[in-house]
Amino acid sequence: MQNARGVLEHAWQTEVFTATDAMASVGLTRATIIGICDDLVAGGWLEERELDETARKGRPARRYALRERAGFVAGIDAGTDHIGARVADLRGRVIGSADVRTPARSTLGSWNAADGGERRRLTHEVVERALSAAGVNRSMLLAVTLGVPAPVDAAGLSPEGKNGFWAAMNPNFGAAFADAAPIVTVENDANLVAIAERASVHGQGRDVSSYIAMLVGEGIGSGLMIDGHLVRGRRGGAGEMRFLDYVDGVGTANGLALQARRWAEDAIRSGEAGIESPLGRLDLATLTEHDVARAAESGDTVAQRILDRLAERLARICIVLGDVLDVDRVVVGGAMVDSLPMVIGDAARLVAESGDPTAPDLRASALGAEAVATGAIEHALSLVRERALELRPAARPLANPVL
Repeated sequence: MQNARGVLEHAWQTEVFTATDAMASVGLTRATIIGICDDLVAGGWLEERELDETARKGRPARRYALRERAGFVAGIDAGTDHIGARVADLRGRVIGSADVRTPARSTLGSWNAADGGERRRLTHEVVERALSAAGVNRSMLLAVTLGVPAPVDAAGLSPEGKNGFWAAMNPNFGAAFADAAPIVTVENDANLVAIAERASVHGQGRDVSSYIAMLVGEGIGSGLMIDGHLVRGRRGGAGEMRFLDYVDGVGTANGLALQARRWAEDAIRSGEAGIESPLGRLDLATLTEHDVARAAESGDTVAQRILDRLAERLARICIVLGDVLDVDRVVVGGAMVDSLPMVIGDAARLVAESGDPTAPDLRASALGAEAVATGAIEHALSLVRERALELRPAARPLANPVL
């Protein structure tokens, strides 16, 4: 079985190959590899391509390739206010997608079982829509990975958390999707972003061994990739940022989008931002971090001070993380990449000028809104590759009958 796994892994790493091509990476004889390839073709994992007729002499080489639609995976981003599902083939190419907005609901600041039940229903619905868009039957799914904004333990469960939020965000998705595929996993969304930053061609974690993928929006969460390994912790909470409550100059794990609104509201209510200023004219009921950024761009000095405070806060967080974990890089993703890009740039400058010997390189993520789903697909594919020989590929479509 180990030899077959090696040949199949080689197929995943290349497009079309011959037995001779695989010999160096697998370390087996040509005859043995051909026998294994024949077994993998019969088992549905590989397909044999047309013979290579370009050989100048001798028998044409048999050519093999991964059967890319021997099965499919689903990556799900079950965020606080949206749920997105992506269906991909065994090369990780997305062939079907669906999304739905899920306005965050809570009663007097607390979350309850009804919120979780609605999330389960919506997530099932979005997955079915993505499968339909891909033209894939649910029975063809080999793995499903769900990303949630909560710590997740080895059993796929999340603690209740403050006001029941974590439990509502992960209403036992593992059990809810247990019948969806042979492999079902639930993972913290920031951890999946850390995976995506290494796997994606646009990722910022491809050239360093240790980095932090930080999701910043209403809150702050981090995925820790240390020496090439994702660090989850005993309860799945290694990347939680609650310790920031005790860091001078930070004081809270609130995200920068939330903090921008709160500081702007304080400035408007106190009169610091006068009614004649761009910031002071904003409606408190609809105020967003985008509004604060636009006010600063128009020359509002109070709004600019808020952005400066945000940059100083982000820089301090990155320097502390660098001191504690000694990482090469912090990659900031999430909502603020689009809404407050100038804050990331200013924070990167402050970190670089800090003189701290363990100050990390600070960069903005280029993965955008697809980061969690991208990481979920990569995570699901890695599990399929690891357990492929235990799985049953989808049957080949029948050839058209001869009339």
